[in-house]
Amino acid sequence: MLKTVTVNINRVMQSDRFEPDFWVIGNFIDDVLQHHKHKKISEYSKFIKKGIFDLKAERYQTEGVPFLRISNLKYFELGTEDLVYISEEDNKANPKTILRHGDIAFSKIGTLGKILRIGKRFSEVNISQNLIGAGFKKETNKNYLFAYLLSKLALLQIKKNKKKQLQDKLNLDDIRNIEVVELPEQKIKNISELVEKAEEKAEKSLSILSQAQNIFYQKIGIDFSKIEKEKTFSVKLSDFTEDDLWTPAFSYPLYVNTLKAIQKKWQTVPLGEVVTAKKGNEVGSDNYNKYLDKKDSDIPFVRTSDLVNYEVDQFPDFYVPEEIYQELEQDIKIGDVLFNNDGKIGLVAILTKQDKVIIQSHIKRLRLKTEAKKYNLTPEYLFLVLTIEEVARYQAERYTVIQSTIPTISNHILDIQIPILDKNSIDEITKLVKEAFELKDEKKKLIKEVREEIDSYFDI
Repeated sequence: MLKTVTVNINRVMQSDRFEPDFWVIGNFIDDVLQHHKHKKISEYSKFIKKGIFDLKAERYQTEGVPFLRISNLKYFELGTEDLVYISEEDNKANPKTILRHGDIAFSKIGTLGKILRIGKRFSEVNISQNLIGAGFKKETNKNYLFAYLLSKLALLQIKKNKKKQLQDKLNLDDIRNIEVVELPEQKIKNISELVEKAEEKAEKSLSILSQAQNIFYQKIGIDFSKIEKEKTFSVKLSDFTEDDLWTPAFSYPLYVNTLKAIQKKWQTVPLGEVVTAKKGNEVGSDNYNKYLDKKDSDIPFVRTSDLVNYEVDQFPDFYVPEEIYQELEQDIKIGDVLFNNDGKIGLVAILTKQDKVIIQSHIKRLRLKTEAKKYNLTPEYLFLVLTIEEVARYQAERYTVIQSTIPTISNHILDIQIPILDKNSIDEITKLVKEAFELKDEKKKLIKEVREEIDSYFDI
């Protein structure tokens, strides 16, 4: 149905906004707001500030205070795959943009609508120039406020206010002026409890996965810290020609000696013997819908940057129509292991019941063959091993080459050697990983419930 909105030319000129979305969406939002009590988000906030502008990349550190960039905005769980840090000195020099538990970071450029609720994982973080940070008054129900910002009504306000330049952009006033509707007290209480439960499950799942990794290190019984890390080394020409990989990383003693240490103590099998590997598809940028523009029926398009904290990002940047999903028939299902084959090589995830997705061609779907049974392998154990730096990451780096401008291991993923621990150890690790991903699945389900609870209230 075609929507027509009549706007006085003086209002258009005064606002300097000529985009149809600004007026059509604005008209709809006004219709909703006039029937409900509401306040601007600025009335709940202690501050709404832009991130640090004068901090150059050379000041980044490998430890210290987490310094958030757009790629780290993953709603409940701060994405740590490319997380950088700043010194305590730089953090204290910028106190107005320090965020703590319950505060929120917004993207102000690029993919708009992306937000992160700061969890309990870090005591405090700071934010980069492409983010806006908001801290809230003590009496504010931060759980409900976060849930509301995930709702369609909040996203429509962001969509209305975005400025199209080279990239979509928001300013401080666009965030400050977001209208927050006050739902009935009991409904707010219910939503707040759901958010609390989701956060608890997110934190617990990561803790359990860390426990599973520690058990692997205990069971494998190798002190990886004692393996020599020579900075200079020589290699026979025959070693290069045999494998046809002419890169220093392939012969780097740390990587080579680590694998030898594993194989001296444990049987290993190449990944290609125990799994089938199938890459995803490219669907063409013309078929993408951005997060703010997606339809309810659209399917998340998972790229390499969307494997976060061992799972698929629940709200990635891009979506594609249902008909493309049906046409591609990617043959991915619950329990499949995803592995970044190109770009950010080595990031791993498992698909849960809540994941209906299309994967990009740079991602490989791994599924155990029947041959894996003789080694007592499980998808969960395979996943866990692939998260271990000294196993999968080291081997992946050995096989990495630059194809055009993108790092890739191509089909060498099938050459990665998987250590076969004893059955009891595999079973113990499998149990923990299953528990962790059940929690992740429950978390995703709760977040969906939260959004539906608010959206249904406004019948959007």
